[in-house]
Amino acid sequence: MSGDPETLRATLRDLLALPEVRPEPVAEVHGAVVTDTGSRIELRLDGKPATLWLPEGEGPVPAVLYCHAHGGQFDLGRREVAEGARWLASPYGPDLLAAGYAVLAMDMPGFGDRRSEGSESALAKAGFWRGQPLFGQMVGDQLAAFDWLAGHDRIDSTRIAVLGMSMGAALAMWVGALESRVAAVAQLCMLASIEGLIETGVHDRHGLYLIVPGLLRHTDMGQVAGLIAPRPQFVAHGRDDPFTAIPTGAQATLDLRLAYDATGQTDQLVTWIDQETGHKETPAIHHAVLQFLDRALTKRTPC
Repeated sequence: MSGDPETLRATLRDLLALPEVRPEPVAEVHGAVVTDTGSRIELRLDGKPATLWLPEGEGPVPAVLYCHAHGGQFDLGRREVAEGARWLASPYGPDLLAAGYAVLAMDMPGFGDRRSEGSESALAKAGFWRGQPLFGQMVGDQLAAFDWLAGHDRIDSTRIAVLGMSMGAALAMWVGALESRVAAVAQLCMLASIEGLIETGVHDRHGLYLIVPGLLRHTDMGQVAGLIAPRPQFVAHGRDDPFTAIPTGAQATLDLRLAYDATGQTDQLVTWIDQETGHKETPAIHHAVLQFLDRALTKRTPC
């Protein structure tokens, strides 16, 4: 495994079949609604459906790129941020908007308004044949969303965090790892050693989306998350979550801690194990995430 972050980033881009230089995203507005708390704008980013919520005021304001989860609920997609889901304690959208953040959420392939593109299985198989894993397509879409958000005149491009749960956490982690302009990452119920999951057979419970061919010849998820160091990062697990159970979650967290130790910025890493849950957010985790974002995006040191 390479000790050079830029070499590892280049390797990860190759494994996901991502270009080294990303094309500038193109956005089309498909509707806007003004509410008491701000405005909601429906977009097509490079032709893909997304929603932007802007708080009241001129800005520039901090922002959160929200990566939705999987959960087998393909009809939900980006609406998760506003409506919530069974794996969340409560929806993040209203809380983030009330805190003064802009929020951008995008449907991933096969979810929400993109279900007509095909099933997860069909999209993954087509991607393998064409040379790009489905996870690479998803990360590429989220990176384009970040680029567009960072270029928005109402957004402070130095204060954009990425947040997600489960599949969304994997996407948030990889976006933060590959894009150095990301200010902070909050990932919930995902971080674990893939090698460890394979050894225990739990990897088979993940969807086809979470396959990065050849990753384990170079690194594992703990080192990928480590590329976010020394920037603020919040990692939450449930004690009874089979996807992040000891030793797989512990190994990945150890690798991540070593990355922060190497930068001398250990106080920028917040890890949380909730004793009351499994693969699900609790109100305590939800509250901790909002506190983390407040500290990270207002330039106060996380604790």
